[in-house]
Amino acid sequence: MAEDRMQYLATAEPGAIRALLADWRAAYPEMGVLALVPEAEKDGVPTLQAMCRDQGVPLVGGIFPALVTRDGFRQNGLWLLRFDVMPPTALIPALNTEPVPPEEKIAATLETRIGEAGDASLFMMFDAMIPNIASILDALYVRLADRVHYMGVNAGSETFQPMPCLFDGRDIVGDGVLAILLPGRARAILEHGYAAPEPMIAATATEGNRIITIDWRPAFEVYQEVVRAQYGVEVNRDNFYQYATHFPFGIVRANNEIVVRIPVALEDDGSLFCVGEVPANAMLALLKAPEVDSTLTVETIVNGLTALNGPMRGRDLLAFYCAGRRMHLGERAAGELADLARRSGAASLAGALSLGEIGNSTEWGYPLFHNATLVCSAWGAR
Repeated sequence: MAEDRMQYLATAEPGAIRALLADWRAAYPEMGVLALVPEAEKDGVPTLQAMCRDQGVPLVGGIFPALVTRDGFRQNGLWLLRFDVMPPTALIPALNTEPVPPEEKIAATLETRIGEAGDASLFMMFDAMIPNIASILDALYVRLADRVHYMGVNAGSETFQPMPCLFDGRDIVGDGVLAILLPGRARAILEHGYAAPEPMIAATATEGNRIITIDWRPAFEVYQEVVRAQYGVEVNRDNFYQYATHFPFGIVRANNEIVVRIPVALEDDGSLFCVGEVPANAMLALLKAPEVDSTLTVETIVNGLTALNGPMRGRDLLAFYCAGRRMHLGERAAGELADLARRSGAASLAGALSLGEIGNSTEWGYPLFHNATLVCSAWGAR
């Protein structure tokens, strides 16, 4: 049954997990499991690994700030998502350790299987603490081009403190990536619903995730002025984090697509640290969270999923929701998930709160690293 592929266990009780794994493996001998675990339950991962090893069930997964259900967000329990046939996977630690470039490590682990998988998607879970994910995606696309579709999310702690957050049946690692080669039409639809207001400003000096200057002036100084001028809000060092998640940057690309970057830290020199890289000389717009179009966001996702898979009613839906977006929308975030479940007609909606999202741009199929989005895919798509 479709609904059997996704199981939320509210207590992560070992006996219930063993029984579920045994039932699944009896019906699907080649099965495997993707586990989504909230940070509050991270100490239970070794037990889950041991149970899967005991029953001969391949396991991969990630630890996230919280889980996503059709009713909202959960800090407890875990999601177990069944692969009827375990796809090729690779858990790669120490991703930026030389001499092998990170894109080579990712491609080399799965490249020989790409041709066998046919029309496949490369689903990647990165540790959110990796500072150069956007650059890795650029280089990976040069290596693999459109031989795969791209989708993915960041795992880790919402405190942005280092934490081992990716695992397979034996290891739990940080500073790495979990790569899964999904067969069939398991493509991601990604949307944030922001529109870019005027005026534009330029990130005149950047360093990875850090914006050093905007329009040749200290980044925070300009940020304060634009927030005050456009939205009438006074931002200072004491209230920065309270307000910054509500006023993210939008990188405006040449095709008018907006890639959101959420500032999460203010440095002593007035530079701003964002979730995701900001290219030097990028054109930026200051966005406002209350103006995000939730109806457009959900409609875009449902229409995109339907175009790929046919009607989603009665299907299983994998959904990741940006942690920054939840902070933006507050109580409206759970309503957005409920609206997604209702409009799609999905039998099950499973996922996690993510710390950055990866999806294709609509025009080119190019993998982009985003903030503030929902990224969704049909689970078990063929």
